[in-house]
Amino acid sequence: MAVEVERKFLVTSDGWRANAHGSCFCQGYIDTSDDTTVRIRIAGERAFITVKGPSQGMSRAEFEYPIPLADAKVMLRDLCRQPLIEKMRYDVPYGGKLWSVDVFGAENSGLVVAEVELDHPAEHVPLPPWVGEEVTEDPRYRNSALVSAPMLNGAAS
Repeated sequence: MAVEVERKFLVTSDGWRANAHGSCFCQGYIDTSDDTTVRIRIAGERAFITVKGPSQGMSRAEFEYPIPLADAKVMLRDLCRQPLIEKMRYDVPYGGKLWSVDVFGAENSGLVVAEVELDHPAEHVPLPPWVGEEVTEDPRYRNSALVSAPMLNGAAS
């Protein structure tokens, strides 16, 4: 079984931008009846469907599969809750890890979050100087939650 282990932080400065390479993401969520999420994502010219299980601290089961881009566009339009999540994702190397910095647009404009995937929950990673408060276990910062409760300018609305 695939397991995602990640930590998530609010970004406090633009110090990450110097080494960043970004891609445009658009993603939506199909309603489910429990803590499981089903995500459709377009990243550049590639598309994926991802199923994630309930969170247990910073870990959760994750299954991701490529799907045809045309299918993803239809699913985002017809099956996903609106509004969709729009963001630029930047890959930023720091401390031997590849961090993802998401700069949100549309209803979540102004929110900037950094994530780092870990090999196991007890793994120690050096924190970059441009991250602040850890929000790993704060459900408000899950992308699936940002659909129904956007954070314009990085604050709950």
